[in-house]
Amino acid sequence: MARPDPFRARILALALLGSATVSACSPGESAMEDEAATDEGATAARGVTRSAFGTTPEGEAVEAFTLANPNGIEVRAITYGGIITSLTTPDREGRSGDIVLGFETLDPYVQGSPYFGSIIGRYGNRIAGGRFTLDGETYALATNNGPNHLHGGERGFDKVVWQGEPFQNDSAVGVVFTYTSPDGEEGYPGNLNVQVTYTLTDANQLVFDYLATSDAPTPVNLTQHSYFNLAGAGSGEVLGHELMVNASAFTPVDSTLIPTGEVRSVEGTPFDFRTPTAIGARVDADDEQIGHGPGYDHNFVLDRSGEGLQLAARVTEPTTGRTMEIHTTEPGIQFYSGNFLDGTVTGKEGKVYGHRSGFCLETQHYPDSPNQPSFPSTILRPGEEYRSRTVLTFGVAG
Repeated sequence: MARPDPFRARILALALLGSATVSACSPGESAMEDEAATDEGATAARGVTRSAFGTTPEGEAVEAFTLANPNGIEVRAITYGGIITSLTTPDREGRSGDIVLGFETLDPYVQGSPYFGSIIGRYGNRIAGGRFTLDGETYALATNNGPNHLHGGERGFDKVVWQGEPFQNDSAVGVVFTYTSPDGEEGYPGNLNVQVTYTLTDANQLVFDYLATSDAPTPVNLTQHSYFNLAGAGSGEVLGHELMVNASAFTPVDSTLIPTGEVRSVEGTPFDFRTPTAIGARVDADDEQIGHGPGYDHNFVLDRSGEGLQLAARVTEPTTGRTMEIHTTEPGIQFYSGNFLDGTVTGKEGKVYGHRSGFCLETQHYPDSPNQPSFPSTILRPGEEYRSRTVLTFGVAG
């Protein structure tokens, strides 16, 4: 569906904003249409290129945008699903490695992928029974995860072709993805205009900025679904990664992974990651909630004070020294320990993705919020703007 002209104008206006730091990670100074672009006088390694990445079965052309900073970090994202197909960072010895699971060509993403690297929407995570009531009207959604609705339905934002506009300034490069979700798509009300901006900064930050508006009340809960393995995609289990989650509570789930409505302390449970702990230390603990996973597939209630970006999680991979720190404006983060990866998926370089060979940390509002009045609201109304920001900072430990 074509993007409305006023929304396009807003996109380009936002792409003209300055600065690319954690405190103000806005798109760059100029949007670019050419095949490869660099700033005159900029560091040679900084740049953004665009190239073809195949065609969908419906005949839609898919593009790839490759973002590079001067410090050896490179991100490749495609217009199909806004998918991050690769993310290369150096280890403590300076050796580059791709740290996200995915595929080298379009077809495996189209044929079926466990949401590798994609933008998730309209609603990230689960909605119980595929139903919610809003302003007295009940809406029916696809039940594509057992009895529940998951990640926007049968054809969520991970399975549509977005429009992409690259940009660059003197300290960052990026791409602005846009999509208009029509009224009734996957059962959701309202025409939803969505913009998701990926910015790679010279400070080794990958910034996700989300913006949406709607002409009717609708639930919105956007996130990014990359599977990480900081030792390198396809290098085996992630159980040795040390994880810190800045959360004193989590939302317990039933056997179908729908929150019960309780907010429970992590104290004395396998969900206490307030101090760095190996992912595998308690992933198979004799615990009812772990059994529902099986493993970790739960929303953590972040310890926040005020508005703006705040620390959500930190991950360290001991063998390579690679680190990833997450700051977000969101109230929650879903930690998924790759429980359903089972060795049937072969990814990049012919590597098999076995059980728990990748983890996800999805910043979000809580699952099933449209049916849980006590949870922070996810309802976007006409005249309002949905805004969210998440910043990943990459580094190395000594």
